Amino acid sequence: MQYEASVPTVRDRIVQTACLLIVEAVFEADFKESSHGFRPKRSAYDALDQIKQNLQAGRKVVYDADLKGYFDSIPHDRLMACLQMRISDRKVLHLIRLWLNAPVKEKDDPKAGKGGGNKLTRSKQGTPQGGCISPLLANVYLHWLDTVFERGTGPGTWANARLVRYADDFVIMARYIDGRIRGWVEQTVEEWLGLELNREKTRILDLRREGERLDFLGYSIRYDRDLKGREKRYLNISTSSKSLAREREKLRELTSSKVCFKPIPTLIDELNDHLKGWAEYYRYGYPREGYRHINWYVRQRLHVHLHRRSQRPWKPKGDCTEYEQFKRWGLVYL
Repeated sequence: MQYEASVPTVRDRIVQTACLLIVEAVFEADFKESSHGFRPKRSAYDALDQIKQNLQAGRKVVYDADLKGYFDSIPHDRLMACLQMRISDRKVLHLIRLWLNAPVKEKDDPKAGKGGGNKLTRSKQGTPQGGCISPLLANVYLHWLDTVFERGTGPGTWANARLVRYADDFVIMARYIDGRIRGWVEQTVEEWLGLELNREKTRILDLRREGERLDFLGYSIRYDRDLKGREKRYLNISTSSKSLAREREKLRELTSSKVCFKPIPTLIDELNDHLKGWAEYYRYGYPREGYRHINWYVRQRLHVHLHRRSQRPWKPKGDCTEYEQFKRWGLVYL
C-alpha cells in the first residue's frame, strides 16, 4: 500500500512545530482516554492494554472499522469548525487554513526539462501528510467520534460498548453487536463526519469463536487452546502474519543482490540496527514465536546472500555451524 506525502519547506516545518507546541496542549485537555495515536506519553501499547482490559471484562465481540483514505478525505470546512471551538486567535486559525490549502507542486511530465512539466494542485479536503501538525489535526477531527460515542445517544451508554482508537484505526468492543451499533457507526462516520468506511475491510468479529482473531496495530489478538489441555482458553497477543510478511520483505531488501558490495561486518551491523528496532515494537504479548520465525528467516537470507557473493559455495569455518558463525560475526538473535 502506498500513500502520497507532501513535504513542507523548512520554514513551514519550523512554524508548524512552534504552532504544534502551543495548540497541542489545548486539545490534550479535551481528548478522551480511548484515543492513543500521536499523543504525548501514549503509545500503541496503551491501546493494546485497553483492548486486553475490555476482553477480560467480557466485551469479546468487536466491530473492526476501516476508514478509506482518512488523511486525504478530512473536509477542511468541518475541520476548521472543530478548531474554532477551542482556538479563538484568528491569526493561528488563518495560518492553519493556509497549510491546509497550500498548493502541492507535482511533476506532470517526467521527461520535461528543469522547471518544466510542473503543476500546482490544491485540495479542499485532507491534511498534508508529511507536515508535523497533520497528526494533531487528524486527531482533532476524530475526537468528535470519541465524544459522541460516550454521550447518551452513543453506544458507549446504551450498549455499554467501548471504543479504542489509534489515529484512524479504531475498534468498538461490546458483549453483543447488532444492526443498531453498525447503523450508528455508518451514520456518524459517513453522514455526520463526511468520511467513508471501507465496507470490504470493516467487519464484526466474535473472539469467543475458535479461529477468530483481531489484527490491530500489527498484532494478532485471539483466544487459543490451553497448552496443558485444559478447557480454559487463554488470550494470545502476538505478531500478526501481515507484520511478519512485511518484515520478510524488508529483510529481502537488506540482503538482496544489490548489497553484495558491502563488507559482511557492515551488512551485519545494518541488519542488527533494523532487527533491534523491529523487536522493540513487537515485544508486547507473546513475541517469542515471531522472534523465532524472524531469526530463522535472517539465517536463510544470509545463507543465500553469502552463496551469491562468491562463485564457490560458502561454508562456515571448521566445525562451526552457520548459527555459530553468524553469532561470531555479531548477528543479533531476537
